[in-house]
Amino acid sequence: MKYKLFISDFDGTLVRSDGTLSKKNIEAITKYREAGGIFAVCTGRMLPSILPRAREIGLTDGLLVAFQGATVCDLSTEKLLLDKGFEAEDSLSVLRLLENLGLHIHMYTVYDLYCNRADKWLLQYEKICGVKANVITDEPLAAVAERKKLRIVKILAIVPPAESAALRERLQDKLGERFFVTCSADSLVEVMPADQTKGEAVKFLSRYYGIAPSEIAAIGDQWNDLPMLKEAGGKFTVKNGVAELKKYAKEVASNDEDGVAEAILKYAMEGQE
Repeated sequence: MKYKLFISDFDGTLVRSDGTLSKKNIEAITKYREAGGIFAVCTGRMLPSILPRAREIGLTDGLLVAFQGATVCDLSTEKLLLDKGFEAEDSLSVLRLLENLGLHIHMYTVYDLYCNRADKWLLQYEKICGVKANVITDEPLAAVAERKKLRIVKILAIVPPAESAALRERLQDKLGERFFVTCSADSLVEVMPADQTKGEAVKFLSRYYGIAPSEIAAIGDQWNDLPMLKEAGGKFTVKNGVAELKKYAKEVASNDEDGVAEAILKYAMEGQE
């Protein structure tokens, strides 16, 4: 086995476009684990959204990474081994910036989602992620976070896909190097502290399992997966992945054509180049 640990993004990578998990991908993951490999999902989703989907894959033990790497959960106990997020003042600064831009905003604690608009974007997000938001329209989200002393883990804005790249660049320029601004989908622009990325998640899993980065493979499809691919020895992206990832990673089949299974069976287990 070439790679002892295989880390996969979820949306756009492991899950198909219709939100389902393919039998072939699940079988490949099972075969890899039965052969002694360690498999982990690393996603931008909040923990309550990804936990039930991990169970669908058959994952009852091992680690699950949520919130881009800010949260790591032990699947056997559902206890948090890593529980990071924003400093209070930093979260308020980001929220106020997004509010001043008049954007559709989500703010997350580990277990709760708050949103400032009940619109088609929210309905679609709730359907895809299987969560319900606390919709706040009578006061700014920053005011709610400050008044309730909420510890915010992640903040995002939903915009039309054609606007996401420009917003990502604008926010990164305004917020500076202390923050990581990225896209986890065509319409989702996410803000995290700079030290809480999927790349940091790879480092955490490497230390936890005692596996060198050169023996770790990772696969993804979006901008937020780039730090993860840069840290892993085996770098893969699905055919539907953004062009930037294809500069760093080997391209496999799309998420609708069992690309994760191809990466596991052909490259992680068989060691083909």
